[in-house]
Amino acid sequence: MSNSFNIEKIRADFPILSRKVNGHPLVYFDNAATSQTPSQVIHAIVDYYENYNANIHRGVHTLSQEATDAYEEARETLRAHFNAAKKEEIIFTSGTTHGINLVASGFASELKKGDEVIVSALEHHSNIVPWQMLCEKTGAILKVIPMTNSGELDMAAFQDLLSAQTKLVFVNHVSNALGTVNPIKTIITEAHKKGAAVLIDGAQAAPHIKADVQALDVDFYVVSGHKMCGPTGVGVLYGKEEWLNKLPPYQGGGEMIDQVTFEKTTYAGLPHKFEAGTPNICGGIAFGKAIDYLNEISFEAIAAYEHELLEYATKQLLEIEGVTIYGTSKEKTAVISFNIEGIHPYDIGTIIDKLGIAVRTGHHCAQPIMDFYKIPGTVRASFAFYNTKEEIDAFVASVKRAKIMLS
Repeated sequence: MSNSFNIEKIRADFPILSRKVNGHPLVYFDNAATSQTPSQVIHAIVDYYENYNANIHRGVHTLSQEATDAYEEARETLRAHFNAAKKEEIIFTSGTTHGINLVASGFASELKKGDEVIVSALEHHSNIVPWQMLCEKTGAILKVIPMTNSGELDMAAFQDLLSAQTKLVFVNHVSNALGTVNPIKTIITEAHKKGAAVLIDGAQAAPHIKADVQALDVDFYVVSGHKMCGPTGVGVLYGKEEWLNKLPPYQGGGEMIDQVTFEKTTYAGLPHKFEAGTPNICGGIAFGKAIDYLNEISFEAIAAYEHELLEYATKQLLEIEGVTIYGTSKEKTAVISFNIEGIHPYDIGTIIDKLGIAVRTGHHCAQPIMDFYKIPGTVRASFAFYNTKEEIDAFVASVKRAKIMLS
């Protein structure tokens, strides 16, 4: 573990972790929904609005130039982090869902009736619904990689689904509901053998795993800033230059144009072709600062520490009679989805909230996974590098208390 990993120092960077909820110290275990924000990122947001708030790429005045420089510096930070070949391959979006819809919209002109697209049974709704809409529009056929009882993808079935008609494959890097880390390198390689493009939903992986898009040879990779200690309302779509040049713009408006007349409009080059309108300037700058913060700690140290938390919490929860954990893959991030026999997950979540414990309950926008297990939902505890074993102790004690009250 990195020498820079000091849990007390790290927790001091997050002001919200010192607050109380219902009279109890906050234990925040809903990190898969959104991470908390360190002071370094908060200060960057305040600094922008206090000192150089201006629109970008258009003004000759000093504030506009300063804002433009900071925004483009953040783009370069993200390019380096994901190891994109060019800065132009980094498109700022409002988040993962925006990035997925941008690509789906572009492929409407690439698909025809009878073409096949593949998603997995482990997907978030945002990586299911856009492709269903695309298939309805184009006549393409949607196929699904099945999952196993352990919450892993059936890779033999995936091989059988691939065909000469496969044009697109969409898989998440990590399941938001189960924490499963999918074998995306294999999926990308096998899909490319059939000439198919691949989009990876990296929203849940990016806080834990540093993806190298060139090493993966992935065509598209999408992430959200708010899951990586950044603000809400900003994300990134990485796309290979050849694909981004090929796809039509997602939205029309300012910034994404080259020349406009009432007879014809020509579009700007990358990345501006896909960034119509005034962007979330402050959000993009703050996202870059969040990436810097995470890299200063190091993703290797983060992964090692979170794995300790995962093993510690898993062992304790399984000692509670009646607990079932869903998602037991060998490779997983720090997420535990569980139920207690005979008790609705919502009831557990409600009671432990009274004790200051924040978890997520429900289907986690992954209803097909819940249908597979024939359950209404789960209690999901998702850990981050600023959580502690003492917080896990408090969480487990609260679950035991809830079980007594609800049994």
